[in-house]
Amino acid sequence: MIERKKKILLIQLTLLFFGVAMIYGTYYSKTPKMSDESKTGIKNKKIEEESESSSDQKDVFFNIEYAGSDLTGNRYILKSEEAFLDELKPEIVYMKKVNATFYFKDNTKLYVWSDKGIYNNKTLDMKFEDNVKANYLNNELFAEKADYSNRQSFLTIYEKVRVNNETGNLIADKLLFDVKNKKLDITSFKDGAINANIKLNEKRF
Repeated sequence: MIERKKKILLIQLTLLFFGVAMIYGTYYSKTPKMSDESKTGIKNKKIEEESESSSDQKDVFFNIEYAGSDLTGNRYILKSEEAFLDELKPEIVYMKKVNATFYFKDNTKLYVWSDKGIYNNKTLDMKFEDNVKANYLNNELFAEKADYSNRQSFLTIYEKVRVNNETGNLIADKLLFDVKNKKLDITSFKDGAINANIKLNEKRF
């Protein structure tokens, strides 16, 4: 009789153990576990995101300077506080806080400043944008944009153009500075005509 009770108790304990084991297994099997494969996927995704983020950040150069001569033999120095290269066209340099100095053969100088600029180190062409200011002899020129073409030896100044000198002030649509001949053409878009043709080395406007 005692042996029979022991056997029944042993069977009950065995069933209880298996019951608890089944409940435990069923409960924790519903809780998702992160496999090594999932962890690797998340890690790789994070690396890709960091790579994409870093690719948006361009290499910035500080206090750069370019020096050379244009096709007419005039020397120039172009400086910028900050600059970075175009990713697809490395000859294109984007600049901030720009200033350029052109040294002419008659010992006169043309100064140009702007907030932004673009320089092509192959063609030697330059673009100046935002708060453009130029100075030649006693003449001050203000505008929003200016383009220097090395091939044509022209500095084109346009958008909100204003000229100050000793004789007074002048507002124009566009100014064409002929670097080779030191001549300034003042153009009005209202009638499409050239209002003035001036030799800047005559020191008058």
